[in-house]
Order: sequence, then C-alpha cells, then structure tokens
Amino acid sequence: MIVGVELSSRPSRWFSGIGFGVLVGGLTAVAAIAVIGRAWAACDIGSNAGANGMGLLFLAPVIWIAAAVPWVVLHGTLGRRHPTTALMAGLIVTLWFTWFLVTWLGMPDSYPASTCPGNVPPWWPSFIPA
Repeated sequence: MIVGVELSSRPSRWFSGIGFGVLVGGLTAVAAIAVIGRAWAACDIGSNAGANGMGLLFLAPVIWIAAAVPWVVLHGTLGRRHPTTALMAGLIVTLWFTWFLVTWLGMPDSYPASTCPGNVPPWWPSFIPA
C-alpha cells in the first residue's frame, strides 16, 4: 500500500446527480414526445406520421438533456442538505417543462387545424390549461 494515497474518493456532488438526471430526463423526453406525437396525429398537424416521427426523433436528445440538467443542478446545490426539497423542486420543474413542451410544440397556434378547435386535441383534459 502506498502511503498518502486515497483508495477511493467520493464523487463530486455536482456529478453524483447525473444518473438520476439521465433517468428522469429520459423518461421526460419519452413522455413529452409521445404526447406531442399523439396531439399532432389527433389534429392532423404536419405532413405525415413518418415525417412527424423523424422530427420528434431529432428533438429527443435535446429534450433529454434539457430535462436532465435541472436535476443535476438541484442535486448539486440542494441535494446534500435538503434532499426532499431537491426532489420536490425537481419534480415541479420536470412537470412544468413537460407541460410547456406539449403545449408549445404539440399545439401550435399558427397551424390551421380543422379537426381540433383552438388546436387543442379532443382528449386533452379541460382542467390543464393549453
């Protein structure tokens, strides 16, 4: 054994939340893309399902990273001392971000949708603002 060398060190607090951020960010990206695709299909937005799917596939990594970054930051700043607060704040940010993406990308105001009044799909719950 070499004197003065540590066998293992704890990972930096900034990087210890990466795993959680990747998991939650991935789930957020999948959920947002599924709901946006379903809204586009219900309102006949876009050219066809294949083109819409490819467009959403290119957006998936961007959404994944954008959803993972808040979790890493919250875990690095609040996670050590207030893990419950960090978890609740992360859930609130994730829910808001998913709602924002679905209402911004999935229900565009500029697209004339004859099947969806106000570009809101018929299955969208009325208690969630669009």
